[in-house]
Amino acid sequence: MEAFNSQDLEEKLSYSFQNNAFLVEALSHSSFVNEQPQKALRDNERLEFLGDAVLNLVVGHILMERFPEIHEGDLSRLRAQIVNESQLAIIARTLDLGNFVQLGKGETQTNGRDKNSILANTLEAVIAAVYLDGGFKAAFDFIAMHFKTPLNVNAVSDVRGDYKSRLQELVQVSSAHIPQYLIVEESGPDHDKTFRTRLQVGDIQTEGVGKSKKLAEQDAARKGLELLEREPGDP
Repeated sequence: MEAFNSQDLEEKLSYSFQNNAFLVEALSHSSFVNEQPQKALRDNERLEFLGDAVLNLVVGHILMERFPEIHEGDLSRLRAQIVNESQLAIIARTLDLGNFVQLGKGETQTNGRDKNSILANTLEAVIAAVYLDGGFKAAFDFIAMHFKTPLNVNAVSDVRGDYKSRLQELVQVSSAHIPQYLIVEESGPDHDKTFRTRLQVGDIQTEGVGKSKKLAEQDAARKGLELLEREPGDP
């Protein structure tokens, strides 16, 4: 492990290990361990298993607190979006885990340091290492910090309120009309744009606003659903 500098990585993780052996194991891919039979090394697959469980528990806990009105099915969909391989790989890249994971020659030559599967699995193993080293609170704080963006309300609101899908299902049952979305305005600087979208479905027309095209469409769909679901005679 000569190439491994724990201090550099601990700074990126914002966590200092009491027992560095947990971190060493978390970064040891099976391809690396298999090439080191003379050394008493363990690959990170067991930690990956544990880290997956810890991550699901913590994210589920945070979502339960943040969205007390949401049912189990929607909570499950939210959690699945946050803990999927692609999202984990994104976070792993922000932590530069690819430069620290120990790989065998074959994986290194085939660009294993940038493979989503290896990055995601390594991140789960690191989560388990934090859990074993510092306990549940340390793991909770670690996940809450590094998953802040995907756990952000704006980042998950389109799943929490998937109004476009609900609207599509409703109009398929009640009519032959297909919802049409059109971006009618973009305002603000490139780094902070606001979008306005127009929805047309049958005789109903609404407009939605959001900080992304997707959020603007969801807003328009929400307003369309309110009109379609309104009982006859309602004001």
